[in-house]
Amino acid sequence: MRQVLAVLLGFAAFATALPSPSSTHYNQRSTKNAKVLILGGGVAGVIAARTLHRKGIDDFLIVEARNELGGRMQNYTIGVPGKQYTVEVGPNWIQGTQTGNGTANPILTLARKHHVKNQYNDLDDSITTYDYNGFKDYRDILNTSIDQFTQIVTDAGERVKTQQVDLSLQSAYGITSATPKNLYEAACQYYQVDWAPDQNSWIASAWNNNFTFDTDMGGFSDENNLCIDQRGFKTIIQAEAADFLQPDQVSLNSVVTTISYDGDGVTVTLENGTNLTADYVLCTFSLGVLQYGDIAFKPALPSWKVEAIQSMVMATYTKIFLQFEEKFWFDTEMAVYADKERGRYPIWQSLDHVKFFPGSGLIFVTVTGDFSLRIESMQDSDVQEEVMEVLRAMYPNTAVPDPVAFHFKRWNADPLFRGSYSNWPPSFLPGHSENLRATVDKRLWFAGEATSLKYFGFLHGAYFEGLDAGEGIAKCVEGPACAGRAHLISVLDASPYPFVSITP
Repeated sequence: MRQVLAVLLGFAAFATALPSPSSTHYNQRSTKNAKVLILGGGVAGVIAARTLHRKGIDDFLIVEARNELGGRMQNYTIGVPGKQYTVEVGPNWIQGTQTGNGTANPILTLARKHHVKNQYNDLDDSITTYDYNGFKDYRDILNTSIDQFTQIVTDAGERVKTQQVDLSLQSAYGITSATPKNLYEAACQYYQVDWAPDQNSWIASAWNNNFTFDTDMGGFSDENNLCIDQRGFKTIIQAEAADFLQPDQVSLNSVVTTISYDGDGVTVTLENGTNLTADYVLCTFSLGVLQYGDIAFKPALPSWKVEAIQSMVMATYTKIFLQFEEKFWFDTEMAVYADKERGRYPIWQSLDHVKFFPGSGLIFVTVTGDFSLRIESMQDSDVQEEVMEVLRAMYPNTAVPDPVAFHFKRWNADPLFRGSYSNWPPSFLPGHSENLRATVDKRLWFAGEATSLKYFGFLHGAYFEGLDAGEGIAKCVEGPACAGRAHLISVLDASPYPFVSITP
């Protein structure tokens, strides 16, 4: 098996000069640059390419904007000389692993195959709680919050059975008499839902949780494993790519600016002016990139596709890493901090733990949503000052030193991603999900975690969508007919509005 190093070094040689089509198992060769252009080398893109390869179709080209494969699976080396560690600034967990001999999460399967080190992360029971005066034990409130979320998920299931409309998670907490009444309840609720609950679909959040974590609903398990491999979590996708990709099937450092399409095929224009032609194109751009309009489509995407793209939310999830000369904090894996301002540096995780990187002096705090956007607009030094203010409030009787290393990634500001992962907002309608993944003129295909109805926001969502898109495109390449994916002309409300017109 070619090693990951071969992927990074071998493919990098093709970053400035575009490849010619590779020889293929599929004999009816295209006169274009490739039969299929796969735009994006993240999980969805690489798994789609692997699927085509397994179908005997090797006339494809992965076009990746960055200098390596992996998409949002990105890591950073933090630490002073002699005490450096690889930390994950993007996806960090295998979420939902495997129960007994049951179905394994495909991300876990890849980790096992490529010997990517990961460790069970106890997110429920290994927790210390704090407020702005220091240690305060409110784990009973945290346990109640877990029960409240479980009830909300159950109630969402009943709403699906009776075809009731979707509402926000914030509404769900109110309906179930679980609206937070104080800062401790607010912090514990935050720990359950990760971002402001008014930004979440009640029903979609429920099945997104159950289809991953509840084995009775086909989920993998209720456990999460933290990747601690010093090669980086991206190794699972880079090593998988090394099993089948040839160097001339990947073009790195290739930023797409325009996608033109018609009945004869597609033309993809790169930032450097190069045009690539193909019969089909698979777009695996993040939802944020599609929403922002960074890619020009010619002709413009149809209104049903634009509406579907804009109907979803691109969430931002930011991990802020700090390294200290010595550990002075909690011995549990996690900590929750309750502040007067909800979402102000609330979730902490120790990496200087016997299960992770003992002796590393590493800890990180997570912020999300609007608070993530806020800190992205600030200087690193100002963010560090705020974080240290909170950490010193958590330890009022300790002389907390300044960190020796500090880092966080600005996901929303990154033009290649425009956020961290997708999320369905309130009043979710399945028709929008159907249209998000639907093909346009059977030439443009779309795949990624955002197009997964069941697993949006998860790495395994991107995996399954890449698999499905690869299989669908393979049928088109093999011919004679290409079905594509159907769409709805309009996504309609369940019942008519009470007014015939609301405009003059």
